[in-house]
Amino acid sequence: MSLLTPDSGLLFWMFISFGIVVFILTKYGFPIILKMVEERKAYIEESLLMAEKARFELNSVKAEGENILSLARKEHTKILNEAAEFKILLVNEAKQKASIEADKIIADARVQILAEKEEAIRDIRRQVAELSIDIAEKVIRGNLVNKSEQMNLINRLIDEVNISKS
Repeated sequence: MSLLTPDSGLLFWMFISFGIVVFILTKYGFPIILKMVEERKAYIEESLLMAEKARFELNSVKAEGENILSLARKEHTKILNEAAEFKILLVNEAKQKASIEADKIIADARVQILAEKEEAIRDIRRQVAELSIDIAEKVIRGNLVNKSEQMNLINRLIDEVNISKS
């Protein structure tokens, strides 16, 4: 027998062997393989669903993050505006207090100046009175050299005092 022409017995056994292999594969191998393919398919589908869910959640988180960032920017702007208004308020209040204090200082200075002016006028009058008395004393001493002139002046002054009392 040659190898190129198969023997009918050998062919029969090959056919039987092939049938047994097909039967064993059909009975035991294919269900396991199909089960594994189905499990793999289910795993892939589940993974795709989880990936889609994760993508949806990521988009949701991204949108929420953008919303939070937008709110934070608005709050930042609001805080800056409030700070600017507060700064203006403080500056105006400080200016007002400084103006009131300046007015008070000016008023106090005016009162002090008036008091010093009146004191200076009293001092000048006192000095003028002293000078006048000194001058009058020197003039009277020069004019009242003799006793009769002194008596005439004394009598005249007594008469003037009596007239002013009446």
